[in-house]
Amino acid sequence: MKILIVASYNCGEYSPFVLEQAESTNELNIQIDYFPVIGKGFRGYLSNRKKLLKKIGEYRPDVIHAHYGLSGLLANLQRGVPVVTTFHGSDIHSGGILLLLSKICMRLSAFNIFVSRRIYETAKYKKSNYVILPCGTDTHTFFELPKDEARNALGWEQGGKYVLFAGAFENKVKNYTLAQKAVALANGCQLIELKGYNRTQVNLLMNACDCLLMTSEREASPMVIKEAMLCGCPIVSVDVGDVKDMISGTDGCFIACREPADIADKLLRIFELRERTDGRNRIIQSGLDLSDIARRIQTVYEDVCKRFPYHE
Repeated sequence: MKILIVASYNCGEYSPFVLEQAESTNELNIQIDYFPVIGKGFRGYLSNRKKLLKKIGEYRPDVIHAHYGLSGLLANLQRGVPVVTTFHGSDIHSGGILLLLSKICMRLSAFNIFVSRRIYETAKYKKSNYVILPCGTDTHTFFELPKDEARNALGWEQGGKYVLFAGAFENKVKNYTLAQKAVALANGCQLIELKGYNRTQVNLLMNACDCLLMTSEREASPMVIKEAMLCGCPIVSVDVGDVKDMISGTDGCFIACREPADIADKLLRIFELRERTDGRNRIIQSGLDLSDIARRIQTVYEDVCKRFPYHE
């Protein structure tokens, strides 16, 4: 089976979760190739149409798998190859014209994947050709390490209190202001910005910190939460995306109100406990590692191929 991945390449690379998912399906005797979309907005994406048609003619895929609504809409401008579109959240939460274009994409796609129930409900999609399927996590890249070893590797103080912020400070969606106010109430802990690190370094950070803090205004199915769980990292998060479902029942992980005092209270409880979590087992038992998600993606591809065979 031949799959063509259509996804944004505006940053000079594909998103890590797009690559990881594609490579994990490649291990299931699925041949993968990529089409890089370069451009902003609908017109920018539309400018890739001729190049995409040429790529389809040369590669002759059985299925096109597009990531995000605009990529899916671009892929659906041809009707010879069935399109599977994954919606990751920003294409739905943004509202306005982007949501409208994403809804058009949903109707044109042979099958739709929503990475969380919340974005599926926000999209108000009524047809049956969909599945709610989060992106899988890489259990080999993210794993548990002794906290002292991770802190030594990063040059951190062994007795310090470190809180890893789930994103870049300047990203307004991540709501750094709320996190900053909460940390100021939590007895002198240090807030670490998650920006500019490679994935090996992120693994060290998650093992070295006391907890991960998420205060985002909106999310879908944030990978950083699942990655932190694989590292046994305690979590404090507001109720956003599918985080509540993801961490439910995991000792050392808390959902907080969007108030600095409540977030600070949860942080102080983690500092007092000073224990890691059983999040790794929770992720694996929930079938959220890359290999399990890959098999479910394979089933989607096979079903789409049966119902929508390639035609020129």
